Amino acid sequence: MVAEGELVWEPSEEVVASARLTRYLEWLGRPTDYEDAWRWSVDNPEQFWTSIWDYFDVIGERGDGPVLSGAMPGVTWFGGSTLNYAENALRPRSTDGTEGAALVFVSEDGARQEMSHAELREEVARVRAGLRRLGVGRGDRVAAYVPNIPQALIAFLATASLGAIWSAGSPDFGVPSVVDRFTQIEPKVLIAVDGYHYNGKSYDRSAAVNEIAAALPSLRATVWIPYLAAAGEGHAPQQAEPASPHAAEPPHGEVIGWEGLRAEQGPLEFERVPFDHPLWILYSSGTTGLPKPIVHGHGGVVLEHLKSLTFHQDMGEGEVFFWYTTTGWMMWNYLIGALLVGATPVLYDGSATYPSAAALWRIADSEHVTYFGVGAPYIMASQKAGLHPEGLEKLRGVGSTGSPLPPEGFAWLAAELPGIPLGSFSGGTDVCTGFVGATVLHPVRAGIIPCRSLGAKVESYDPAGKPVVGEVGELVVTRPMPSMPVKFWNDPSGERYFGSYFDVYPGVWRHGDWIKINEDGSCVIYGRSDSTLNRGGVRMGTSEFYRVVERFEEVADSLVIDTGQLGQEGRLLLYVTLAEGAELTEPLQRALCDALREELSPRHVPNEIHAVPGIPRTLSGKKLEVPVRKILLGAPVEQAANPDAMANPEVLRHFRPA
Repeated sequence: MVAEGELVWEPSEEVVASARLTRYLEWLGRPTDYEDAWRWSVDNPEQFWTSIWDYFDVIGERGDGPVLSGAMPGVTWFGGSTLNYAENALRPRSTDGTEGAALVFVSEDGARQEMSHAELREEVARVRAGLRRLGVGRGDRVAAYVPNIPQALIAFLATASLGAIWSAGSPDFGVPSVVDRFTQIEPKVLIAVDGYHYNGKSYDRSAAVNEIAAALPSLRATVWIPYLAAAGEGHAPQQAEPASPHAAEPPHGEVIGWEGLRAEQGPLEFERVPFDHPLWILYSSGTTGLPKPIVHGHGGVVLEHLKSLTFHQDMGEGEVFFWYTTTGWMMWNYLIGALLVGATPVLYDGSATYPSAAALWRIADSEHVTYFGVGAPYIMASQKAGLHPEGLEKLRGVGSTGSPLPPEGFAWLAAELPGIPLGSFSGGTDVCTGFVGATVLHPVRAGIIPCRSLGAKVESYDPAGKPVVGEVGELVVTRPMPSMPVKFWNDPSGERYFGSYFDVYPGVWRHGDWIKINEDGSCVIYGRSDSTLNRGGVRMGTSEFYRVVERFEEVADSLVIDTGQLGQEGRLLLYVTLAEGAELTEPLQRALCDALREELSPRHVPNEIHAVPGIPRTLSGKKLEVPVRKILLGAPVEQAANPDAMANPEVLRHFRPA
C-alpha cells in the first residue's frame, strides 16, 4: 500500500527555471511562490485576467468597459471587448513557413493523417463557405454527431469563425439521448458520420442519424461524413435518401455530403463577437429533467484555456498534446485548445484498450507526445494489467482526470515513468477546465492534487457554509471565473442556472464534489456529492436513465446507483419496482440492458439489476439516490437517511451494502 501524501516526484531547479509559469511570474514581477501568486490571482481577478489577455497578446479589441462587473451568478467580463476563438486558434505561428503539424489524427484501425497549419486554415475556410451557403450565420447552432476526427475540429472552427454556436455528441450515444440534447437548441445544420469504429468493430449509424434529423424540425440541412464508407464499410448518402425504418418521418432539409460542404474555396474571415457571445453548448445532467445545455462564451474559453494549458500543463509551441476523449466529453474541447497555445493536438478515434491494453501508451510513443492525458481508470487498468510503457522519449508530463486517482496510481506511474510528473486535475463540463490541478513548480505526492488553479478561488465548505481546512467539505468557488457558463440555453430567467449552482450557498458556486483542502493549498477530491452518473468520463443524469427504464411496462419505478469510489469506477446497480404481475426475468433484464446501451451509451449498462418492493422517496416525491448510495457503500441506514423525511422508510431495508 502507498500512503497518501508520499512524495513521488519533485521538480529540479532546471525544471522550475524553464517552466512557462515561471516566465509569466517574472514578466508579472511577482515571486515564483505559487501560493502567493494564486492568492493574488483570486483576490485581484480584474488584474489577473487582464494580465492573461496581455501576456498572450489575445487577438481582439479590449474595449473600454470594466474587466469585471456584477456578482455571481450575474457577472459580466471585459465589457465592450470583441474577439473570436477561431481567429486566436488559427493565428500564424511563424513567418518563415516552418510551422509544425497543426493536428495529427490516429484511428484504432491504423489510419493516420497529419495536417499542416496551411491545410487546416484552407479546410476551415472551405467548410466556413459551405456553412454560409446553408444559411449559417452569427448565433445559429450547428450540431454534430461525430467521433474525434479531423472533420469535427474543422467544422467547429468554421462554425466559430462565423459567430455561430457549436454543439457535439459522440456517435455511441443513443438516439433519445442525442435528441434530448439537440432539440433544446434547435440547430440549423446537423453534421454526422455514417458510423464509427470501436474495439475492432464498425458501427453503422446511418439509421440513427436519420432518426435524429427527423426529430429536429429546425434543420435546413444534414451533412454526411462518409467515415465508414471511406474505409469500404457502411454507406453515407450524398443525396437525400429514404428515411430509415426506425424514423417517423424523413429528415428535415436537404442532405449533402462532406465533399459538397467543402467544395468551394472561400476567404478565411472571422466574425469578432462580444466576450460572452456563445461559442459552444455542452451538456451536463442533474437528477431531474432534460440535460442542461451549458453555454460558454468565446472570451472566457480563450482566456481560461490559454492560462490552464500554458501554466498548468506547461504547454506551448512545439508541444504535442494527446488526451484520450470523445467529442461527448469536455476534454475534447480542452484538447483542441492546444491550437490556442501553438501546440499540436493528437485526435484519436477508437477504444483505449484495442488491440491491447497498451493502445494509448503506444500512440503516445509513436506520435512523440509531450503531454499525455487519460481518465484515472485507464491508469489503474494499466497497473492491473501489468503494463510497462515503453519509448515515450518526448514525454514530459502525464495528466489524469475524470475521477479521483488513488495513491497507488501515482506510485505506479512514478515507478514506470521515473522523472515524469503526474498532474491530477479536477473540474467539469460546467467550466470546461480544472478548478484544481498541478504545475511543474509543485512536487507530486501520492493521492494529492498539488494546488488550486490560478484564478479559481476554490474552498471547502462545511454544512453551515463556512470554509474549512483539513476537513472534507463541499467544493465551492467563491469568486467568479470567466469560463463559468454565460447561461443555460432556453433559460431566459436564469432560474435553471441559478438552481444548478447557487441555490445552496447564495452568491457562491457549489460544484457537487467532496474536497479536502490542506494547509499548503493542496487538496484531495473524494468524488461526487450529488448523484450524477460518471461512467468512463461521460456524465449523464439519472433522469435520462429513468426515461429509458421506466418506459418498459413491466417497470413501475426504478433507482440507479453508481458505486464508484476514489479511483475506481465501481458497479452500476439498477433497482426496479415491478408492475403488478410482472417478473424480473432474464429476457426482461436483457431488454433493459439493450435499451440502455442503444439509447444512452454502452457505458451506462448496469452491472446488476435487482427487484425491490419500492423505491425510497422523500415526502415531496424525490428519489433518495444519495442516501441509498451511502447505504450501499456501508453507511448505517439511520445515518444515511432520515425516516421522518421519507414517504416510505420501510423500503430502505431492502438495500444492502454492495
